[in-house]
Amino acid sequence: MTFVTTDQAVEKAPAVKIPAPPVVAGERELRLDLFRGMALWLIFIDHLPPNILTWFTIRNYGFSDATEIFIFISGYTAAFVYSRAMLDRGFVVASARIFKRVWQIYVAHVFLFTIYLAEISYIATKFENPLYAEEMGILDFLKQPDVTIVQALLLKFRPVNMDVLPLYIVLMIFLPLIIWLMQRKSDLALALSVLLYAITWEFDLSLPAYPHGTWFFNPFAWQLLFVFGAWCALGGAKRMGRILSSDITLWLCIAYVVFAFCVTLTWHVPRLNVFMPRWLESWMYPINKTDLDVLRFAHFLALAAITVRFIHADWPGLKSPWLRPLIRCGQHSLEIFCLGVFLAFAGHFILAEIAGGAWMHFLVSVAGVVIMSAAASLFSWYKRETSKSDRRAKIAESDADLAGGGS
Repeated sequence: MTFVTTDQAVEKAPAVKIPAPPVVAGERELRLDLFRGMALWLIFIDHLPPNILTWFTIRNYGFSDATEIFIFISGYTAAFVYSRAMLDRGFVVASARIFKRVWQIYVAHVFLFTIYLAEISYIATKFENPLYAEEMGILDFLKQPDVTIVQALLLKFRPVNMDVLPLYIVLMIFLPLIIWLMQRKSDLALALSVLLYAITWEFDLSLPAYPHGTWFFNPFAWQLLFVFGAWCALGGAKRMGRILSSDITLWLCIAYVVFAFCVTLTWHVPRLNVFMPRWLESWMYPINKTDLDVLRFAHFLALAAITVRFIHADWPGLKSPWLRPLIRCGQHSLEIFCLGVFLAFAGHFILAEIAGGAWMHFLVSVAGVVIMSAAASLFSWYKRETSKSDRRAKIAESDADLAGGGS
């Protein structure tokens, strides 16, 4: 029986009646902020070397991980915010707002890319350790900086841990068309998304990366999760209410989550792999992350259905001060995501050059989460202070925070 490692396995028309969004105007859906903040924390921890906290991230207990959470919520919130704008101001104005947000995310990506390169290059030179440049995927930049910069601006060259923002940029570019079709034929829009996903798997559609290979997150496949999030925001979740509240659905989801846990357990405990039937291994593996494997998508859906069943919009825990740091991180997701990428490499450096024991791994992880939470609190304070005198600016900033999650 062949043992499969984690990396291998996880490899103006007629009037349109729009279903009322599930969030009351003027209110924030704190569950979205909570789970987007949780995804940011998990992404940061997963980007660090394995440590105690790593065992608390969901990728060790199932097929999906924090990326699925982030992309789904990004599609949900973006569709909810900008569909309102499209209804109120029309397609052109709403599209302009979306492209403005795309530009903001693109600028953030370029800025993060520049800072990230400077951070890695400085440490690699300072400590005379070229392995940093190789490990973080910037050797091509050091060899041909002029060509590599151009490729980076085209989103084709990306160092390690910088794949999510380019994916989000591409998905947001097509958001106007997605919303326009969703407002008229939402089920057709979702069906076309599923069709594109199937064609991607059948014909190996992908975008080229520099200097070789393809995008780590294939937009042709991951669009399914983004569009599904938009579909849920624009009435799909409400229409699925009876299915989600069914006990049969609940037990099917629990059974699948348990199955996924048992499979992933064999990745960490090789001796258990003897209990895996060969036919099941040959059917499942590799569980492709690049093209959003069906097993990953199904695992996310199962987790989402269970979560929605037990955590309602009025859940008292959402007002708990213990969850406030997570919620604030989710409300400033673009900034916190960028900060998390920077801190992840800083953590690598500390563990490699200063100390690498288990407790240091734990302290670095906790310190990163604390810094991200403190930064989110600072951003929230600043937004409150600057928006007190201008209600329109406050609404615009609120929409940007809700819809523009960095990933």
